[in-house]
Amino acid sequence: MIVAGIGLRADATEADLHAALALTRRTPDTLATLAIKVTPALRRFADRMGLPLIELSEADIADIPTRTVSPRIQARFGTGSLAEAAALRVAGRGAKLTTLRVASPNGMATAAIAEGIAP
Repeated sequence: MIVAGIGLRADATEADLHAALALTRRTPDTLATLAIKVTPALRRFADRMGLPLIELSEADIADIPTRTVSPRIQARFGTGSLAEAAALRVAGRGAKLTTLRVASPNGMATAAIAEGIAP
């Protein structure tokens, strides 16, 4: 299973999300993010892409080690990258990051790719 973990600011647009995902150069099977981060733009983006959107709790991603670390995200969520942690959590057994966190050019959205064996 290929999962795109998504991080975003509250005012990120569909174009921002598309830009971040395009930088991964991968086509995911699903998207994953924190439930508190889900916005109408993210829902529309998932719908237009025809992808399920998995909503996680903060506890779901806390303490997941990530390859990139934002001190702000680490302090707030207990993991270094929301996008990487969400992708790893949802990708399933044997999940590995195949694309580290990348950001849209304006920094409004991030994406990371993990692959694993779906549960």
